[in-house]
Amino acid sequence: MGSQLCNGDDFEVPEIKIKFTKLFINGQFVDAVSGKTFETRDPRTGEVIAHVAEGDKEDVDLAVKAARQAFDHGKWPRMSGYERGRIMMKLADLIEQNTEELAILDTLDAGKLFALGKLMDIPGTVHYLRYYAGAADKIHGETLKMSKEFQGYTLKEPIGVVGHIIPWNYPSGVFFLKVSPALAAGCTMVVKPAEQSPLSALYYAHLAKEAGIPDGVLNVVTGFGPTAGAAISSHMDVDKVSFTGSTEVGRLVMEAAAKSNLKSVSLELGGKSPLIIFDDADVNMAVDLANKAIFFNKGEICAAGSRIYVQEGIYDEFMKKAAENAKKWVVGDPFDPRVHQGPQVDKEQFEKVLKYIEHGKREGATLLTGGRPCGDKGYYIEPTIFTDVKEDMLIAQDEIFGPVMSLMKFKTIEEAIERANNTRYGLASGIVTKDLNIANRVSRSIRAGSIWINCYFGFDVDCPFGGYKMSGFGKDMGLHAIDKYLQVKSVVTPIYGSPWL
Repeated sequence: MGSQLCNGDDFEVPEIKIKFTKLFINGQFVDAVSGKTFETRDPRTGEVIAHVAEGDKEDVDLAVKAARQAFDHGKWPRMSGYERGRIMMKLADLIEQNTEELAILDTLDAGKLFALGKLMDIPGTVHYLRYYAGAADKIHGETLKMSKEFQGYTLKEPIGVVGHIIPWNYPSGVFFLKVSPALAAGCTMVVKPAEQSPLSALYYAHLAKEAGIPDGVLNVVTGFGPTAGAAISSHMDVDKVSFTGSTEVGRLVMEAAAKSNLKSVSLELGGKSPLIIFDDADVNMAVDLANKAIFFNKGEICAAGSRIYVQEGIYDEFMKKAAENAKKWVVGDPFDPRVHQGPQVDKEQFEKVLKYIEHGKREGATLLTGGRPCGDKGYYIEPTIFTDVKEDMLIAQDEIFGPVMSLMKFKTIEEAIERANNTRYGLASGIVTKDLNIANRVSRSIRAGSIWINCYFGFDVDCPFGGYKMSGFGKDMGLHAIDKYLQVKSVVTPIYGSPWL
């Protein structure tokens, strides 16, 4: 077997009672209008965890109506930013108090590592909330220096009712990447979590009510993309849609927005990010970075470094060490603290990744290590490295969203830049070099939204994140994110007899 499979039972799987499985609309947990539910499954075993209300167009209509009422007549947009910030801080405190339970939900629902959930994911949501809570009373317009006898200024106003459609790979993190700046701006919203991982979103809705967020401000409709997601995207009373997910679905969201009320759209879509490693790099550090860039979170990261370009001088040494490193990567139950990689999120994703691995073999790439499922139940896949990969192969062009690395060799800086840009995506890129001139030149030449030099996944709440090309547009994180949820209004009045303009 290409990597270790940890099947030990000498660790404790925490027990949890699933408390929230209904839609959250206008401050209440309610059944779907249709009465329908869907199963959410544990990717460790494939077994059903819970039956969750299946929201549809009628439920989205009710949620949007509640959000519209809360925006047009409620107190949330009319509060001072300071007051909104205080309630957001209270929500952050409540999440902090329930860290363990929320981390368990994301592990059960999405196969995420429990230890990292407690250490990074849930504390990360708290950090997002506190950051934007602190920004809520610092949203300013500007005074304009006009050329005629007018006085002008701009107001930044909340955009209105927002639809957030979020993915399954970071159920908690992306929920608050979107919800936090929208709350700070004074918007009301309808959130549709991914059908694979709805449980933590419903728990957050409960905590939001407890924190004092008024009814109708934050609504959560669980359900499927083609029904609930499509209803949000095409709704005539939704003013903005923020979507994170695949490029294919992003196109549908944009089309629905255009065909309905021309609502504003921001999209954080797929990626096929290059990591470029130059001859002067520390090979051990580069191997560690490269393997984490693609195998972390089982490769289910839009910004995963899935195309690894290594300069020819260190290629052979890098290849050997990368394979050795991958074989030490422990795959197994995400509740086991010794495990590096849990299961893919569901059966469909598991089968999709395995199909891409077969494509790679058929197209003539060399399977260096991994490439097989792990264990006899659940959706586990070995960390996989292909060499002899050509640019036109599917494994080099398509976003696989799994633990599959395409390893390629290059000679010159010019070649590295050209090949790194040879993709329809432009989300992120990594550069490993000790030469500042190379780092500067390459970082300015790569068409991608984030460039990480001698690091990877250099995310921070203060650092804007979003793509170029078919990776979408609009920024999450940083103060730029609030702008997505604001309108700029110009106010102009004439002035008479002023001694100056």
